[in-house]
Amino acid sequence: MVIHPHFLNTMNLEHTFIKDLVLLTPTVFEDERGYFFESYNKSKIADLGIHIDFVQDNQSFSKQGTLRGLHYQNPPFAQTKLVRVLQGEIMDVAVDLRKDSPTFGKHFGIVLSAENKKQLLVPQGFAHGFSVLSETAVVSYKCDQYYHKQSEGGIRFDDVTLRIDWGMDLAKAIVSEKDLILPDFATCNSQF
Repeated sequence: MVIHPHFLNTMNLEHTFIKDLVLLTPTVFEDERGYFFESYNKSKIADLGIHIDFVQDNQSFSKQGTLRGLHYQNPPFAQTKLVRVLQGEIMDVAVDLRKDSPTFGKHFGIVLSAENKKQLLVPQGFAHGFSVLSETAVVSYKCDQYYHKQSEGGIRFDDVTLRIDWGMDLAKAIVSEKDLILPDFATCNSQF
């Protein structure tokens, strides 16, 4: 008896050293035509213990050297994000802003790419950002809350206490004016 691939759990869950920050890797089915995978299946992700109601999808296109972040939204509009790369390669980074967490102020970074198809689930209570390592990159992410301008916050990408390795020369980084004036980690307005 052959079991149709649709009935298999199509996501592998990998825990990081930061509680609740996890990696999801889909099972990819390849043949002579190319490949197929489920990038998101609410039921199958729930089977892994993840119960999130995503309400908004965002997509960005960026050139090599672009650095976006670090961004978050404060409660009650805090966002969980499920981040993946459709084209290219990025260094994806999440910083734990939860004051009662044993990993408060720690960060996790991983290369996400169209090739490795990994996805980073960034829970509420984290700042998030990425740098573009390839010539260009298309990034897509799901959110469980809508964008709310009055709740947005951020941290400078080059904060000296965080010391994030973005996988690129920061002197050559392409950063928005909005991100250049973000506060450092010690003075950000995080309400987590």
